[in-house]
Amino acid sequence: MSILEIGGTILGVFGVWLMLNQSIWGWPVGLVQVSIYTWVFFDARLLSGVLLQIIYLLIHAYGWWHWLLGSKNSEPLRVSSLSSLAILGWILLGAVGTAGWGWFMDKTTDAALPWWDAFILVFSLISQWLQARKNVECWLGWMIVNTVAMGVYWANDLKTTSVLYGIFLLMAFGGWCQWRRSFELNPV
Repeated sequence: MSILEIGGTILGVFGVWLMLNQSIWGWPVGLVQVSIYTWVFFDARLLSGVLLQIIYLLIHAYGWWHWLLGSKNSEPLRVSSLSSLAILGWILLGAVGTAGWGWFMDKTTDAALPWWDAFILVFSLISQWLQARKNVECWLGWMIVNTVAMGVYWANDLKTTSVLYGIFLLMAFGGWCQWRRSFELNPV
């Protein structure tokens, strides 16, 4: 456990708390947290995790912009829900992406747990994108990703990070409940 891992953990919890409360400040806090975790994962040889953090930087910048300026008529961006077909499409994309990236990482790198790492990468990107779009289903994705991530990070001796993802799992459930309520009160 390093000071960077502890700092990233604290910022991670704060950033997710801001997100589940639909605060735009979750995006800049997330940018700092993601920058820290890029190094933490690099140091642990979780190479897909490094790539994930780099792409997160881009999605966080987009999410910040979209939440700030992405709605019509200068109204705050509202929570929306995906169709069943869209959900199926995202799941299929995730499965294909996991298979492809997992195979690549397994054959070309010495990555620790390449298949599980690939799952975390692909489904985290999907969940993060859905969060940037303010789709309530992002929280279901985060619950699944966080469950898998807890085991992967524990197995790689990132105990603090594993605990962080346990906290994220509980927070994702809270986010699902809060965003669902928000959607039901103000459907798009």
